[in-house]
Amino acid sequence: MSMDEVMTVAGASSIAGSADESSILPVNFPLISAFLAFALGQFLKLFTTWFKEKRWDSKRMLGSGGMPSSHSATVTALAAAIGIQEGTGGSAFALAVVLACIVMYDASGVRLHAGRQAELLNQIVCELPPEHPVSSVKPLRDSLGHTPLQVVAGAILGCTVAYILNFYG
Repeated sequence: MSMDEVMTVAGASSIAGSADESSILPVNFPLISAFLAFALGQFLKLFTTWFKEKRWDSKRMLGSGGMPSSHSATVTALAAAIGIQEGTGGSAFALAVVLACIVMYDASGVRLHAGRQAELLNQIVCELPPEHPVSSVKPLRDSLGHTPLQVVAGAILGCTVAYILNFYG
């Protein structure tokens, strides 16, 4: 190895290792923010389901759809954390914001309408006579997308998680 290669390797390791040298895994603030926002969003669905339907449904923690949008929380926490850590002028922040916009648009647009179509198809299948070949088909999942309010709630949750982690972290 030449001296330039040694300098490059040493410089790269000091840049990449921004976490405490004694820790086994490097701390990645944007990644931790995103995962925590997702987990918190999924956990909160238990309570929003209870508030709306007056019943506990543990399946909500693993399913898509519902209040708040955990996908929106994830991508906004990621974008906010990158903005906090690296500033808003870099390409990583731009990429995270574009990703967040696409995910939130998809959640409140395409996936919401696909869920509504599944709901209608399930209703049509239920009204078919029992001898119809499609009458015994397993119902489609109809809780796919999010209302705009659920997406906004997820985005607020994601930003809040990133800011709180930054403040206390």
